[in-house]
Amino acid sequence: MKIGFLGLGIMGRPMALNLLKGGHQVTVWARRAESMQPLLAAGAQGADSPADVARQVEVLISMVADAPDVREVMLGAQGAVRGASQGLVAVDMSTIAPAAAKQIGEELAAAGVAFIDAPVSGGEVGAIAGTLSIMAGGTSEAFAKALPAFECMGKNIVHVGASGAGQVTKAANQIVTGMGVLAVAEALAFASKNGVDGAKVREALLGGFAYSKILENHGQRMLDRNFKPGFKSWMHEKDLNIVMQTAHELGLCLPGSAATAQMFNAMVGSGLGEEDSIAVLKLLEKLSGQA
Repeated sequence: MKIGFLGLGIMGRPMALNLLKGGHQVTVWARRAESMQPLLAAGAQGADSPADVARQVEVLISMVADAPDVREVMLGAQGAVRGASQGLVAVDMSTIAPAAAKQIGEELAAAGVAFIDAPVSGGEVGAIAGTLSIMAGGTSEAFAKALPAFECMGKNIVHVGASGAGQVTKAANQIVTGMGVLAVAEALAFASKNGVDGAKVREALLGGFAYSKILENHGQRMLDRNFKPGFKSWMHEKDLNIVMQTAHELGLCLPGSAATAQMFNAMVGSGLGEEDSIAVLKLLEKLSGQA
């Protein structure tokens, strides 16, 4: 299949590489030309603009920072819509607000382009391994056309519903993971303040109902003090702000999400935004006099 990829950052680059490994013809574009070099070296073709990419492909994927970026690469002056051919399926795998995804989808549909919002979970590790969880919103026909691409990048691939449903699911994912990371950090900070070995506490908790992938993986990274980003704190702040914005629009009470969002806001304000979200442990330690 001829696939286009827009955005070659920490997530987009390995995702595009996995499409090449899957045997697809891949055309790429990024704002910074140097970001394209690893893909070009691996056999991808380069393009001068999103519109140029769209002219050459059947499925076009974007993986960029936020809704304004998605709008620019899809609908801007040099956006994909300017070069779209009949039958093009545009897929955005970024994390943006559900309302923004619906609006972009409607505008693309008016121009004859099918749209799928398909955000992912799994971080850089999952992007490299091709084991991302992909949650997709859009028509069944568009989903079926994009599925071979999804299968190169992820393992748990779910067509959740209509356009926007993927972003709703990703927001729900960020609620669970955000509170999960904070819960594990609080548990380890609590153990440390009481003079108990956090490694032993984690080992004990893994055998009971407190078990989670976050406790298993991120808990160990917290103990190792490995705060190298796979998913930066500012990104989780952005995602939780999407949750709270959407909750506000719906008149929905989400007290746990609100508290967690404030912690990630404080992380960015404390200069921890570029560190992994698990660095929330460092903020808790500082607030508790443990740092």
